[in-house]
Amino acid sequence: MSSLWYKEPAKVWEEALPLGNGRIGAMIFGGVEQERIQVNEESIWYGGPVDRNNPDAKAHLEEIRQHIFEGRLKEAQRLMNLTMSGCPDSMHPYQTLGDINIYSSGIEDVENYKRSLNLEEAVCLVEFDSRSVHFKREMFLSYPKDCLVIRFTADKSSQISFQANLSRGRYFDGINKLGENGICLYGNLGRGGSDFVMGIKAWAKGGVASAVGGNLCVQGADEVLLTFCAASSFRNKKKCDELLREIEEKMNNAAMLTYEELFEEHKEDYRTLFARVEFQLDGVEKFDVIPTNERIERAAKETPDIGLSKMLFDYGRYLLISCSRPGGLPATLQGIWNQDFTPPWESKYTININTEMNYWLAESCNLSECHMPLFDLLERMVENGRRTAEKMYGCRGFVAHHNTDIHGDTAPQDTWYPATYWVMGAAWLCTHLWTHYEYTLDREFLERSYPIMCEAALFFIDFLVEKDGYLVTCPSLSPENTYCLPNGEMGAVSYGATMDNQILRDLFSQCLAAGKILQATNSAFLEKAEYVLQKLLPTRIGSDGRIMEWMEEYEECEPGHRHISHLYGLHPSEQITVDNTPKLAEAARKTLETRLKNGGGHTGWSRAWIINHYAKLWDGEIAYHNIEQMLASSIYPNLFDRHPPFQIDGNFGVTAAIAEMLVQSTAERIILLPALPVAWTTGSVKGLRIKGNAEISLKWEEHKLTECTIHAYEKLHTRIIYRNKTMKIILEKGEEKNMML
Repeated sequence: MSSLWYKEPAKVWEEALPLGNGRIGAMIFGGVEQERIQVNEESIWYGGPVDRNNPDAKAHLEEIRQHIFEGRLKEAQRLMNLTMSGCPDSMHPYQTLGDINIYSSGIEDVENYKRSLNLEEAVCLVEFDSRSVHFKREMFLSYPKDCLVIRFTADKSSQISFQANLSRGRYFDGINKLGENGICLYGNLGRGGSDFVMGIKAWAKGGVASAVGGNLCVQGADEVLLTFCAASSFRNKKKCDELLREIEEKMNNAAMLTYEELFEEHKEDYRTLFARVEFQLDGVEKFDVIPTNERIERAAKETPDIGLSKMLFDYGRYLLISCSRPGGLPATLQGIWNQDFTPPWESKYTININTEMNYWLAESCNLSECHMPLFDLLERMVENGRRTAEKMYGCRGFVAHHNTDIHGDTAPQDTWYPATYWVMGAAWLCTHLWTHYEYTLDREFLERSYPIMCEAALFFIDFLVEKDGYLVTCPSLSPENTYCLPNGEMGAVSYGATMDNQILRDLFSQCLAAGKILQATNSAFLEKAEYVLQKLLPTRIGSDGRIMEWMEEYEECEPGHRHISHLYGLHPSEQITVDNTPKLAEAARKTLETRLKNGGGHTGWSRAWIINHYAKLWDGEIAYHNIEQMLASSIYPNLFDRHPPFQIDGNFGVTAAIAEMLVQSTAERIILLPALPVAWTTGSVKGLRIKGNAEISLKWEEHKLTECTIHAYEKLHTRIIYRNKTMKIILEKGEEKNMML
């Protein structure tokens, strides 16, 4: 069974265990006398939408370009800072909702303590003995009932007594009773912001549950069912009193069922998603008897533990299901879990790698529905992006920079040259639309997505300028990286950075492919898109044998930089492959080697990207070595990814990478076990998705493939590659085939 477990309560937030139902998140500390449950609701963002587009950008764009083309970097960057930075320069933050605080009575001399998180059933358990009584708390966040459910039990009667309250620092308007057995807290999120509410209710067996002042009191109970719910007016503009009626109704409806009925309903819903995929490695069971924090400590000392590979894989899927469900908001930098009012980077959507990495696993790991919140946000960005495109650049289409928020803000974020003025955010996000189509072949989805893809491309049809025979972005940058000039000057701004060209090559080719599938009639656009595609600068190899990051062979100021943007073409794209572009693949390998030699991979998400890169290079040993390195230095005790601080992208990225190590697919071919490490001697995986709307399961023994099963949900015509063997297959819709290679 895939579980995290510990012998003591969490002392800090990074040791607490996460629960989530896509909309509400909870961090369970597992305290004995005092339990803290930190809670989030996905729409708790401070403030309202703001038009931050700089009105002076368009008038100075040509002057900035001239400075860049003529090498006057200081002048270009000074003018960009003044005329292209957002007004104001930052978006509002995603915030904590608050805490549930539970103070238990009569607990002393605690023994046999254990807290755990079962990833297969999405339930958290806290249990211990006190005064010869066994106490237990079972907790889960129900998607069907939209509530946090907690059951308190003891193996002797009348032993459960506690006092509970809700808190949110000073940032709320009031606390009231919610019926006779509940309390609520409510407030507003600032000017233009949403109203919000949260509440808890308790039902006691064999005791009394009552609201007293701002507290919920339980005395002498045999068993207690506690429910929590929260809401905001972000979507419906309802006032607090209406929101309170809604959450109370949800909690009351939940309490009409027994705990067992609630749990079975929750488990069935969750496992509909989680159980689609199963990754097994022989020999992992022997590690399950060791507490999770001790296993991570052992990993830091290079003690082998292949079970942690499986746990990371399962944990990433668990977290995505828990924080990204259809109809909700996408995963932020911290998923849905954030304890701060002003979190690092405002816990927004950073769309120059982090948000995209959050969703790399969605399709391959058979969680396509969990991808949908990202597409909903992208649709919300279009109108804002049109305004940004016209007001700042005088261009048609829509554009976004390196961050966005709950409102779909598209103006530049911060005033940091290596990141702020990057115009590729919407373009990269649009490639996810095509990825979803490649895996699902959902024509209706493609019909809805095609106009968005075309609008993102239309911006660049207007924005790109000719330089040395190519169409280039200007201004441009390679996200968050800098270069050094021979005179010692440090620069970030440039034109035609490699990543820009790679993203645009994907976007324009995907627009053309979608137009062909849909028999689109926008022929003038498609002709222009074809022209732009031919005029993009190809990915180039420098004199040192590495992929060039910029138009010029600049010296990197940080040769071990965390971003590896110029390898976008290797992953997540398919522009660089071992079999089709071997010279570029070798140059990509040298690029990675140089990054790592100079301290690269020092953040968790960067290490996850590196693992994906080596999987794409079919190098299982180095990929697995980097999984071990990630466990040794970039994982918190609760398995959260450590940037530091916590960022969830690394969790999702490593799950995606493990899937890539097992199966890779394109429209033309499926590669089996391309990066299987020696450590994974015998194992299996079932239910991974492959492009072309099909599902694949594999088994291997002593590093050799023993079984391959493919189920086609649409007609599938492809090639299967395993080591030096290739097989062509054609499957009809609904056909399943077992193959031996």
